[in-house]
Amino acid sequence: MTSSSNTVAHPYFAGALLEWYPRHRRDLPWRHTRDPYAIWLSEVILQQTRVKQGLPYYLTYLKAYPTVQELAAAPADEVLRYWQGLGYYSRARNMHHTAQQVVSEYGGHFPTTYTELLKLRGVGQYTAAAIASFAFDEKVAVLDGNVFRVLSRVFGLTQDIAAPASRRVFQILADQLIPASAPAEFNQAIMEFGAIQCTPVNPDCLFCPLQSQCYAFQHGMVNELPVKSKAKAARTRYFHYLVLRHANTVYMRKRGPKDIWEGLYDFALTETDAPELSATELLDVVEAVGGQVATDRVEEPIQAMRHILSHQKVEAKFHSIWLQQPLPAAALTTSGLAAFTADQVENLPKPIMIANYIDKNPSI
Repeated sequence: MTSSSNTVAHPYFAGALLEWYPRHRRDLPWRHTRDPYAIWLSEVILQQTRVKQGLPYYLTYLKAYPTVQELAAAPADEVLRYWQGLGYYSRARNMHHTAQQVVSEYGGHFPTTYTELLKLRGVGQYTAAAIASFAFDEKVAVLDGNVFRVLSRVFGLTQDIAAPASRRVFQILADQLIPASAPAEFNQAIMEFGAIQCTPVNPDCLFCPLQSQCYAFQHGMVNELPVKSKAKAARTRYFHYLVLRHANTVYMRKRGPKDIWEGLYDFALTETDAPELSATELLDVVEAVGGQVATDRVEEPIQAMRHILSHQKVEAKFHSIWLQQPLPAAALTTSGLAAFTADQVENLPKPIMIANYIDKNPSI
């Protein structure tokens, strides 16, 4: 069901936002540039990331890689290391690939239109619209979570925003609302309005400039809109990490594709269907990777950590194990493990859970 009857808000909407925005907008660095590289970088980082969390990463990347050419030429492990803690690491891998694509296919210059920007790897409709409007003033409306929420409430749109088919309804409306004279300012305004005024919980309806035209406010539906179906319950996985150590080294391995944390480094791992791993099973796993436990150096207690992702929950236990001798070369080849010193470990890209464990165990 759609309340397109709320047409009174159409002529008022853009003007109200453009008047509200200069008085309330946050002073953020990517709003002071028309450089498509810097804008693209900010949009990649801010996907599924709060501004407060993403801002230090944005500044770090711009300092490390001031141009798209420098990002394209950077080692993949280094790019992932700077990303550590942001999650959704596929964004960092796609970002690196996109930088290389811009250099190799576009001579180091970002495409200047929405249609061409969509051809870049990892650049979807929202990111393409943001770059096209912010850097090149193209009249194309952005749709992110904030925009969905504002449009749903103000215009009474009850389509499920989690359903792909609903996007067209919102896109048509947003494209009708965006003024040709100020596409960049309008897109920034509507996203900022959703971020700090028309918030998911406890929106500031009392001082809202759209209050008298807002369908949700007038019909007591602020808490019901937008409609979003619930995601499937996250599955639980049980990880048992073997922190294998010998002398001043610890063994780690680079995670492969088709699973979480691709390209990041963690310890030897066995995954089980149940939370516990018996002492006998633990010894079997150590022997399976070619190790011999130094029984005179047993460390307790086992440390447990939990990490919640969007689609799964990881319950991890860390078993610190000293080895009698280094793992043989054949075992390293088979397992993918390699020995690293503490300084080397520091520079490896790691899942945040692994980084947190190492921080709590500085002897590694």
